[in-house]
Amino acid sequence: MSRILIVDDNEDILAVMKMILVDFGYHVTTLADGNLLFDAVRDSKPDLILLDIMLGDIDGRDLCMQLKRNSTTKEIPVILISASHQVFDHLPLNIGAPDDFLAKPFDIAELLDMVGIHLTAD
Repeated sequence: MSRILIVDDNEDILAVMKMILVDFGYHVTTLADGNLLFDAVRDSKPDLILLDIMLGDIDGRDLCMQLKRNSTTKEIPVILISASHQVFDHLPLNIGAPDDFLAKPFDIAELLDMVGIHLTAD
C-alpha cells in the first residue's frame, strides 16, 4: 500500500483529500503545519507528498526545494498544490523543482490520475 503525506493548512482540504485517497486504497498521513514537514517525512516515510504552496507563514515551494536538495528525500515525488494558478509560472525548473502541480479546486479524477502516475513512475 502506497503511503501519501498531504500537507495543507486547511483542515477541510486535508479531510477531503484524505477521504478520497483512502477510499482508493492509499495509506494517508495529513499535516497542517509545514514547520513539521521533515519530522512527518521521517516518521511516515511517504512514497509521495502533496504539498500546498501557501502554508500560512511558510512557502511550500521553499519546502519542496529543501526536500529535493536533501539526499534522503530528493527521490520522493512532490506534487505542489495551489489555488493560485499564477504560482506555476514561478516554480523552479532545476534542482528543487516539484514533480508536478495540481490546481485547486481539483477534479477528483485528475487528483487520482496524477497520484497514480507518480506512484507508478518508479
